[in-house]
Amino acid sequence: MDITDLRIIATLSAFVTFIGIWIWAWSKRNKNDFDEAAKLPFEGEE
Repeated sequence: MDITDLRIIATLSAFVTFIGIWIWAWSKRNKNDFDEAAKLPFEGEE
C-alpha cells in the first residue's frame, strides 16, 4: 500500500461522509427541527 492508495481511501471516505450528511440534512424526518431552528433568530422581536 503506497501513498496513492491512502489518498484514494481518504477521498472515498470523505465523499461517503459528504453523501451521508447530505441525506441526513434533506431527510423529511428532520424538517420540523430545521424549521424551528430557522425561526430562532426572530423569536422575541416585537
